[in-house]
Amino acid sequence: MSCTDINVLKAVVSYSIQQNEQELGELSQKIWKNPELGFNEFEAHRILTEFLRRHGFEVEQHYILETGFRCSYGVDGGVVVCLICEYDALPEIGHACGHNLIAECGAGAAVAVKTCIEKELKNDPDFKGKVIVLGTPAEESYGGKIHMIRGGALDGVDIAIMAHPFAHETVTPGVISRIVGKAIFRGKSSHAAGAPWDGQNALDAAVTAYQSLACLRQHMKPGSFAHAIISKGGSRVNVIPDEAILEVAYRTTDTSYLRELIDKAKLRMTGAALATECQVEISFEHDSAYDAMIHNHTLCKLYEENGRQNGVEFYDKDVTLGSSDMGNISQLVPSIHPCFSIGTDAPNHSYEFTTASGSAEAQKRTLQTAKSLAMTAVDVLFTPGLLLQIQTDFRNQTTTVYQTFEGKV
Repeated sequence: MSCTDINVLKAVVSYSIQQNEQELGELSQKIWKNPELGFNEFEAHRILTEFLRRHGFEVEQHYILETGFRCSYGVDGGVVVCLICEYDALPEIGHACGHNLIAECGAGAAVAVKTCIEKELKNDPDFKGKVIVLGTPAEESYGGKIHMIRGGALDGVDIAIMAHPFAHETVTPGVISRIVGKAIFRGKSSHAAGAPWDGQNALDAAVTAYQSLACLRQHMKPGSFAHAIISKGGSRVNVIPDEAILEVAYRTTDTSYLRELIDKAKLRMTGAALATECQVEISFEHDSAYDAMIHNHTLCKLYEENGRQNGVEFYDKDVTLGSSDMGNISQLVPSIHPCFSIGTDAPNHSYEFTTASGSAEAQKRTLQTAKSLAMTAVDVLFTPGLLLQIQTDFRNQTTTVYQTFEGKV
């Protein structure tokens, strides 16, 4: 039981984030100005772990993954809250998803929660509770959280929380399941004018498959999406391509429906190969598929209440953010993944969003969100019985609504 009033601790949260405002802004700017792709976020890894070490955390660098980390503070035996940092960027367009802000938000909230634990320990040396910060690489590409889960990163964690920049303030954005796949078409090269009859055009196979997959979109269930690119299609116009690569991704609110979509995609890819007399090698990355997000009801309510106290006005319409490996975490421990506005209507993964994620307006709203996250963590750490209610929600949601993707497709 906490010896300190919750409202006093929440005032401590606000003061901590205010005191660290400049340092947090500099941290975010350094990451924003130096965008790094998944599993190559070496500078972001260094910046974040040095910041947390300066603020008194026990730091484990290169945790499970080369650019992953785990930082902790507190006493074992009580509630363990985990704050998530992401910090990878996108090719060519940099931090167009604002992961520099996610990193800042998680780190700032963690320091504020640590300050509250320190205060409580002074009043009650027998207090038990811990805050953990997980640095999770490669969310945009390779599902770093999935690798970290398999490495035991969630062992002993009671709740996991993070927030993501977006066009709107929303507590429960749609974060849906996703799987990516690839079809490698192989044909036979030949001179495109001198002997085209000797060739088998792998690019034609990829284009035929692309068009066939596009026709499938009309027949997919609501809440499902398909994307595809031809990432390899030949090297010279006068050479019939002997290899072409089609990359696809399927997303859906119903994780179990992915099996049907994969089967339909394979049928169309195989048909395109037959039609062009090519061979095809098809693969789907089951081990790195992203699960749908489970937003824990009690945690969401706490976050919304804390957000409103911090002056946040939440968007009242349903929105879909996309997919995230945070969904895989939410299948295993009670979690939230709210979104916060950074002062732009631009969509994520656009040049405009990249610009906005480095703006002064984004900085202001990120700190506001860090307060709301930290206050939510404080509620769970210092309110007796609250974790039990959160865990009851979690059991009910996972057994009646969702299935974990891994092993089901």
